Order: sequence, then structure tokens, then C-alpha cells
Amino acid sequence: MNHGLYAIVDVGTLRARGANVTDFARRLLDAGALAAMQLRAKGSSAADTLALARALQPMCASAGVPFYVNDRADIALLAAATGVHVGQDDLPVDAVRRATPSLSVGLSTHTAAEFAAGVGTGAAYLAVGPVFETATKADAAPVVGLDALAARVRDAKGSPVVAIGGITLARAPLVREAGARAGAVIGALVVDDASVTSTARALHRALGGA
Repeated sequence: MNHGLYAIVDVGTLRARGANVTDFARRLLDAGALAAMQLRAKGSSAADTLALARALQPMCASAGVPFYVNDRADIALLAAATGVHVGQDDLPVDAVRRATPSLSVGLSTHTAAEFAAGVGTGAAYLAVGPVFETATKADAAPVVGLDALAARVRDAKGSPVVAIGGITLARAPLVREAGARAGAVIGALVVDDASVTSTARALHRALGGA
């Protein structure tokens, strides 16, 4: 995974604002070679999520951006995505890798114990968060903070660490300085249509992207 912005396309957030999901994703990709993009479609039907994944996958492939689907390894596989992102309550990383060996698997962690357990699982990256308070996840875990993020990076044994939760343009340099490979962003990207690309580009660069 390259350094920079890991852009999360959150279907619920976008549709609540009346935004078109594929148009939004296209504007994000216009910002350049992002670290990754993830489709997060909690609450959407499997058919709807698959249709969106199949629309976004070729766009990401053309832009050279790894494409992940949140939670659903089956949909990621059917859409020919780069990988799937799983949480602590989803299938274990090793089980997903055995069932779908063609997929990279990213893993969410919140505590030091969860992170330590994730190291060595073969996960493509380990997400750490929420680093700051976040308003885009109602059931968010307690804030981790920058010091804990830096400690996780030191303990990662070479695994890429992705920071998530409350990352804004002002906070992005702090995330980069803590050593995270990338920063996953939802809320700070949801701006007016004309500003999506410039906002994504600014965040990508602030997070260490080229």
C-alpha cells in the first residue's frame, strides 16, 4: 500500500446528502494515485452493494488504486476487488484468506490486544482507530489517540498501519508524523461536488502521498 489517503466511500452518508456514489468516487480518483479506496455500504442490500462494487472496481483499477469492500468477502470476490476489510466481529483474517486466497484482507483494530493479535495474521494492513473523535460511526470505540497510534506503528513488525477516525486536513500531518502508512477518511471528504477532488488531493498530500 502506498502512503496517503485511504478514501472511504460511505454509501449511507452520501445518500443522506443526495450525492451520487459513483460520481463521488470518480471525483476522489481524479485526485491522483490514492493509497486505497473502500466501499462501505452498511444497510445496503447485497445486490445494491455488488452493483456499486462492480461500478467502482474498474474505476479504481484504471486509476491504479487498490479497491476494498467493507465486510463482504463474497461481494469483493464477485466484483474482482483488490480485497476486503473486516472488523473484529467479522470472519477472522485467516478464515477469509483460506476461503478467498485471491483477496487481500485489511483488519480493524481498536485496542493494543486486538492489534497484537492482528500482527502476523497475514493481513494486508492493520487499521487503528478511532484516532480522534468521529461523527460518522455511531458505535465507535473509545478514542485511541496519537501516542497509541505511534506505539502500534512501532509494534507492527512491518505491517502497514492505517489510521482511521476523525482525520481532517488539519490533523492529517499529525497522523503522518505518528508513522501511519495511510489515513482512512470518510467525513472530511463529504464536501460540495466542486471541492471533492481538491479536498482529496490536499488530504492525500498531507498524509504523505505523492
